[in-house]
Formats: sequence, C-alpha cells, structure tokens
Amino acid sequence: MNVRETFEGLTVKMSEDPSHIEGLKYVYQFNLTGEEEGIYQLKIDNNQAFYHEGEEWEPRLTLEMTDINFVKLANDDLNPTIAYMSGKLKVHGDLGHALKLQALLKKYQ
Repeated sequence: MNVRETFEGLTVKMSEDPSHIEGLKYVYQFNLTGEEEGIYQLKIDNNQAFYHEGEEWEPRLTLEMTDINFVKLANDDLNPTIAYMSGKLKVHGDLGHALKLQALLKKYQ
C-alpha cells in the first residue's frame, strides 16, 4: 500500500463511520520524504475526512517522516513514540494533537 492509497482508505473509513471524529476539527500536515515525497494534509471537519496533496489548509500539527514510515504508522506497524524518540518522526505543534492522531489511526485501521 502506498501513501495515496493509505490516505484514501483512511478518509473513506473515517467518513463512513464518523463516530470517532464527531465534533473534531483538525488539519494534520505530513511532510514526507522518499519516493512519494511531498506535503499531504488530512482534514477532519463536520464528521468528514478529506486529504489533499499540497498545502491547502492551515495545519494544527505537522509531522515529518519518510513515506515508508507514514504507511507503517498508519497501519500500526510503527510505534509512534519509538519513532519520535529515535528521530524517525518529527512533530511540530501540539503533542496532544499528535496523541489524538495516534488514537484515531488505531481506530480506523
């Protein structure tokens, strides 16, 4: 599974079952390096989830990692705490939002 497929699957699952995103209004930005290098954003608003390639919205949290590590993180194959502590994941913004994202990813795998 690649980055686009991961984002597409995640946003479909969130929009089909918005019970865990109800009332949330977040924009997460992912600055990815590697074969699928680029800026990707995940927006959660009005019980819907959207993703965009590029900078469309103002993020509350920005995460930097490789494209491979993003796919692993989204599929619960990479522990975010260990990734952060080892430098595989860099977080810019409120760490509380990063923890919320971690919980959401687990619910929508």
